[in-house]
Amino acid sequence: MLRVEGLRVVLGEVFVLDGLDLEGVEGEVLVLLGPSGCGKSTLLRTIVGLERASGGHVAWSEEDLTSAPPHERDFGLVFQDHALFPHMDVASNVAFGLLVAGLPVEGREARVAEVLDLVGLDGFGERRVDTLSGGEAQRVALARSLAPGPRLLMLDEPLGSLDRALRDRLVADLGVLLRGLGQASIYVTHDHDEAFALADRIAVMGEGRIQRIGTVAEVWSDPVSTYVARCLGHENLIELDRSGGCALGRLGDGPGTVLLRPGKLVLSHGLDGIEATVVGSSFRGGRFHLRIAVGDMEILIPAPEAVPVGSGVRLTIGSDPVIPLVT
Repeated sequence: MLRVEGLRVVLGEVFVLDGLDLEGVEGEVLVLLGPSGCGKSTLLRTIVGLERASGGHVAWSEEDLTSAPPHERDFGLVFQDHALFPHMDVASNVAFGLLVAGLPVEGREARVAEVLDLVGLDGFGERRVDTLSGGEAQRVALARSLAPGPRLLMLDEPLGSLDRALRDRLVADLGVLLRGLGQASIYVTHDHDEAFALADRIAVMGEGRIQRIGTVAEVWSDPVSTYVARCLGHENLIELDRSGGCALGRLGDGPGTVLLRPGKLVLSHGLDGIEATVVGSSFRGGRFHLRIAVGDMEILIPAPEAVPVGSGVRLTIGSDPVIPLVT
């Protein structure tokens, strides 16, 4: 099991990682989620040994690896740009780590065939790297990291350079593959939809630390802070006035920010309810989403059908509709 305790990385005068704690569990896909520049890639590079820690510890079970060189850690890392060797064919790229480790040629060939089959590239061994599609190159990079049999596999935005349609297809395949491996995996992304599709647990990073960690359901239903809520894609964050009120009514005991729980504000089909106006409409994820103006605030709610922009509507708000957040 991976244990990261009080990890600090200082570059110049900037604390990129600032006392970060994290644990990775065998057989689990842990997703690190956060915006660019929050320290996700630096964390992976420090865990694998490519970046020197300024403080804290990296360990596997009881084995302290903080000062160990990368080749002694037995961790695999897949980069966003794949980092394939263009002068080698697919098989030679996948076999590189095995060659460095001194595995005999027969063993190398058998292992290369095994991992290429695992990632869905059976028969690709003699292909030139420059003839591969983006998705195929990503699978070769994954196969190369898997070939030595690392005890921890880390993936740094491996789908980030691919177009959205291809990324969506590969996310599903990658989720099946990672869980089928039965080993600890850490996956980095800034895309919350990608995180939801892959994660057993999500760790939201910010200011060089883990701001929130838990299962997808735990983190989504109780993000704790406005920062985490925005990273997860929540849109209906509401500022309350001194009395705890807003255009929807009194929703708290005082000033602050609250998150409107999904499904707690719906269109009313009667004459009762809160008066509002439709100011925008979109269709995504198989349903309509309406942007509604209520007084001086706007909120987003799902709808069963399209409603013309400019239409007056009424809204019904359910019980216990909001989650208080720390700003």
